[in-house]
Amino acid sequence: MPPPLPSLLLLLLLLLAALAAAARPGCPLARGTAGDCHGPWAADSGSDAMTPLPPATCVDMPLRTCSDVAYNQTAFPTLLEHRSREAVEASSEYILLSVLHHLLEGQCNPDLRLLGCAVLAPRCEGGQVRRPCRHVCEGLREACQPAFDAIDMAWPYFLDCGRYFASVEEGCYDPLEKLREGLDTEEALPSGLPPTFIHFIHHSYAQMVRVLRRTAARCAHIAKTYSIGRSFNGKELLVIEFSARPGQHELMEPEVKLIGNIHGNEVAGREMLIYLAQYLCTEYLLGSARIQRLLNTTRIHLLPSMNPDGYEVAAAEGAGYNGWTSGRQNAQNLDLNRNFPDLTSEYYRLAESRSVRSDHIPIPQHYWWGKVAPETKAIMKWTRTTPFVLSASLHGGDLVVSYPFDFSKHPQEEKMFSPTPDEKMFKLLARAYADVHPMMMDRSENRCGGNFLKRGSIINGADWYSFTGGMSDFNYLHSNCFEITVELGCVKFPPEEALYTLWQHNKEPLLNFMETVHRGIKGVVMDKFGKPVKNARIVVKGIRHDITTAPDGDYWRLLPPGSHIVIAQAPGYSKVIKKVTIPARMKRAGRVDFILQPLGTGPKQLLLGPRRRGSGLRDPPGGASRYGEPEELGQEPLGGRRQPSVGGSKPWWWSYFTSLSEHKPRWLLKY
Repeated sequence: MPPPLPSLLLLLLLLLAALAAAARPGCPLARGTAGDCHGPWAADSGSDAMTPLPPATCVDMPLRTCSDVAYNQTAFPTLLEHRSREAVEASSEYILLSVLHHLLEGQCNPDLRLLGCAVLAPRCEGGQVRRPCRHVCEGLREACQPAFDAIDMAWPYFLDCGRYFASVEEGCYDPLEKLREGLDTEEALPSGLPPTFIHFIHHSYAQMVRVLRRTAARCAHIAKTYSIGRSFNGKELLVIEFSARPGQHELMEPEVKLIGNIHGNEVAGREMLIYLAQYLCTEYLLGSARIQRLLNTTRIHLLPSMNPDGYEVAAAEGAGYNGWTSGRQNAQNLDLNRNFPDLTSEYYRLAESRSVRSDHIPIPQHYWWGKVAPETKAIMKWTRTTPFVLSASLHGGDLVVSYPFDFSKHPQEEKMFSPTPDEKMFKLLARAYADVHPMMMDRSENRCGGNFLKRGSIINGADWYSFTGGMSDFNYLHSNCFEITVELGCVKFPPEEALYTLWQHNKEPLLNFMETVHRGIKGVVMDKFGKPVKNARIVVKGIRHDITTAPDGDYWRLLPPGSHIVIAQAPGYSKVIKKVTIPARMKRAGRVDFILQPLGTGPKQLLLGPRRRGSGLRDPPGGASRYGEPEELGQEPLGGRRQPSVGGSKPWWWSYFTSLSEHKPRWLLKY
């Protein structure tokens, strides 16, 4: 049975469907082989050349769904031959645009809507209609086609890049220009200040983007910005990366990520990472030996704002006026740090048996039946495509460092010490931050976070308070990454005059924490011919949590000081066992390589571990990765909810369009 559509979507569909009294003139709704539903302004099917547009009468833009486009006048008839506002609003194309962000659960929003508006309500200037750019359409189709495939929906015919779009030579315009409005405009620094100056202010989204891009431009040889996706309201989740070779994973170079603002109203982490980006760039250019060593040996990724939509809500109230929860959730009213898969419950079940693995747990299929935020999906995709070793999530509301597990091993217990197999290492990671933070080490019990003083300002998450769906537990149980949570202070939205002091308190802890990624061992697993063995398991005796090798065969295993028995193994090879000793004062990862000898000539198989039964988990079907998701990285998995239709039946979303009477959008059906 298909899952219920969100109530907002259903209400919107019912409201708009009531307007669909007649089909738009001149265009049958049945979709032909090439989406044969086009008016006289479209290109001929066999040619890229566009028919010249006749003079037009420009009228004010009347459509609510298209109210935020970058122009304010359109013309009738439209490119689809709609001859009035009423005809457009009654069309199934318009209704689709109105609900597409819900159907795709925030993916490609608002890009697709703005692209569609450029066709349904074309731009009109000076009595002439302008077409949107074909290259923008083609780029968006390449990025968003997997999202349509995931729900078994055909690409809408009216977004056919060859029919309703024009080339740059033909004078097209970019329908997505408003998304970049203000982001490319350089903001002048205060008079007389050098470019290395850090402005200790609260940064709006546009200011944050400009600062990160300006920083990457100043340090182009060691930095770059990139996006891991968009928020529900369409803001880029922008990352700035620092590395000796930005954009590339280097052999045996560990990767670290720092994430701020997962809760929109907890803003200190957002600002700390913006300041940290500028600091790393400046200090590298000034020749700081410490920073140059860090960036030359580590690949660092900073995501200042995971929840830019929530931040906008919190910032509207302002520092000092923000409520305890205003802006905490994303635009879907989801708490992003409760939105990840609950793998911890599955871990506790698996841990009862010694015969199955309890690491790299796949995402259960039923997880995708619920509401999954696009921000959450972006983080999960980022985590599985980058071999992160270490991570920190920066929060606000207290002054303490917590570490996994965050969910109690007895769910009824609200507070219960629930350690991971890597308890010793997690305590070292937490102390790497807390022990050099001046306020966390302050001996006063009356201060912010004073109740954690006897614990050294660190705590096991579930021993503080238990919750499920957290990002830190997900990182540990689904990937090789160890993540801690840092609470930066009791004021979630501090005033600007407090930001410089906060930076001074957290600069050294941030640097010290990132440097701990070089603790433990690293190396390469290869066969006797020197070929890397990916997805080989690195097992440490006495610690029931394996890590796996990256595609180049390299690995990193965070380990506390002491002697360890380390085993490398992979299907089709004999295991190799080595004993390693890590001195207490060793701050550089020791190199331990493994050469595996083949057992025989049989084909190698992907390491899946023993087959698991129950709790909705199963080995991936054909075409899926070992993480329970499609191998195609551009495709966002939605499990049972988004599986293709079987046996000719209609997709799950089709029933919600049946209220359109005889004018159903059959051009959305693939079969």
